[in-house]
Amino acid sequence: MQMISNFINGALVPAVSKEYIDGIEPATGAVYSKIPRSQKADVDAAVSAAENAFPSWSATPAEVRASFLFRIADLLESRLDAFALAESRDQGKTVTTARTVDIPRSIENFRFYATFITQMEEITVESKQCIHFALRKPIGVVGLVSPWNLPLYLATWKIAPAIAFGNTCVIKPSELTPMTVFLLCSVLQEAKLPPGVVNVVHGYGPECGQAIAEHPGIPAISFTGGTVTGKRLASTTAPLLKKLSLELGGKNANIVFEDCDLADCVATSVRSSFTNQGEICLCGSRILVQRSVYASFLEQFVAATKKFQVGDPQDASSNMGALISKAHLEKVMSYIQIAKDEGGTIVLGGERPTKLSARCREGFFLLPTIITGLPPSARCNQEEIFGPVVTVIPFDTEEEAIRIANGTQYGLSATVWTGNAKRANRVSQQLDTGYVWVNCWLIRDLRMPFGGVKASGIGREGGKFAMDFYTEVKTVCSKL
Repeated sequence: MQMISNFINGALVPAVSKEYIDGIEPATGAVYSKIPRSQKADVDAAVSAAENAFPSWSATPAEVRASFLFRIADLLESRLDAFALAESRDQGKTVTTARTVDIPRSIENFRFYATFITQMEEITVESKQCIHFALRKPIGVVGLVSPWNLPLYLATWKIAPAIAFGNTCVIKPSELTPMTVFLLCSVLQEAKLPPGVVNVVHGYGPECGQAIAEHPGIPAISFTGGTVTGKRLASTTAPLLKKLSLELGGKNANIVFEDCDLADCVATSVRSSFTNQGEICLCGSRILVQRSVYASFLEQFVAATKKFQVGDPQDASSNMGALISKAHLEKVMSYIQIAKDEGGTIVLGGERPTKLSARCREGFFLLPTIITGLPPSARCNQEEIFGPVVTVIPFDTEEEAIRIANGTQYGLSATVWTGNAKRANRVSQQLDTGYVWVNCWLIRDLRMPFGGVKASGIGREGGKFAMDFYTEVKTVCSKL
């Protein structure tokens, strides 16, 4: 049994209450860890440590802060396999996905911002009488709340820029997936990061997360998670005038035009539909296909999906692992029933796999599921399911595809498949989303802004956009 601790002021400590939450391994359904049930007293202690560390850390030269981030990245890289196995066991994703995607991107988060802070440029303008220049300073203690689907990757995407720009932080990982952030604490200790710069508190959102949101010593909150929780967080922080960045849900359209490279489109669409069991906010859960190639696409897409192996996440041959929890599995399966009730056709999947190893027979597995025959207004085309379930919708014209794609409350990302460069640009500009991929998926550059519109969030991550969130700017007009 793995006993997890909070990390406050450079030390691993239990929750003040001494209470614990059971950590469940998704692939087996069994308890395998104990997670501190932190509450206000723990958050108070973490904020106090972060406040005490802030004056010294914020005054540390950028080059020195960068050296700490590079050291953390190197230590993470040296333990890549151990972190990948821990994330697979904690979240249910395949160890291959963790090893090739999540952990390498976590390492890159630290290296990118270590480089970025030594290369930043500021605005200086000279007029006839004065020199005007912008000064940036870190904002203080930042509250970071990360989700369960990409536990280390998204946690480090918040931690790295926060501390790179001179802030200290208090982070709450999801209570469903605490393991890799807990292991990161030992890396921070080995890297000799000054105590209090990064503090970790584990616990439930309404208790621990709410205490972070309400704390007067935290002027900014970065949150990644569900839209309902994001709205509640916004209502809490707005009267307190806190800075807020929200990366929320998605119901992303994958738009397939008749002039695309269909083979490439199908191969990538299988990944964009079912990678990480469909538990990625960027998955293309609505596939819009031009009617002239609809039958051909569907036939090839079904055939390719049938080759996906669902099984033990620790098995290298598995393409898809277990969903995060029993409750989430039941939620996803309820949407499959809703699709049937609304007249949809389950073309593939829709049920739990029967061929699982003895170790995984009580795990939270679901076969990749393809649904057709539902109108764009159907619940399965409007609500975020966040599982290995996709709908396939025919369209005739470009205008119809754009209307369907934009016809949800969400606006996180979209994918456009076409061989026509003019169409690619035209359609991309008309989609109400924060990010558009053309003939590819999940290719990211940390220099570019990332985030959604509408119910998918507010604020942007990446490069200068992260700098804008994690720093305060003032302009000086100097006449000497």
